[in-house]
Amino acid sequence: MNNKLQCLIRLLLLFCLLNSHQAVAGDLEPFTSDGCSWFPDGNLRHRTLWLDCCIAHDYAYWKGGTREQRAEADRALKSCVTDLGEPVIGWFMEFGVRMGGTPLLPTSFRWGYGWPYPRQYRALTEEELKQVKEQFRQQSQGYKPK
Repeated sequence: MNNKLQCLIRLLLLFCLLNSHQAVAGDLEPFTSDGCSWFPDGNLRHRTLWLDCCIAHDYAYWKGGTREQRAEADRALKSCVTDLGEPVIGWFMEFGVRMGGTPLLPTSFRWGYGWPYPRQYRALTEEELKQVKEQFRQQSQGYKPK
């Protein structure tokens, strides 16, 4: 075999090994939220005006899913902030999460951040959905809203 073909085969095998974990459900970390990440949680008069919008958005990002589900979560964030009377802020927030929330970067706020990195866009398996539901159940026990 020539050297180029051997090199190509080795690269292909390495790629397969590195990506083989994608087919297996990893352990889902407990849900965490940093609020609006690198953005204020509200304005000067109402310091937490859109914080609930960000927490709902973080929940979607924590569990991850398909590319379409990410776009839907980002639109929901924009809509939530817009409904609070801040359409310009909503637009900027959607723009920011579209640019910075990619699953390709090892950030604490990437798409699918509850799962081990790296994790690409893909629908959650039945096992992964069970983990999401179980984490939600465990974390919501004893929770009493203010």
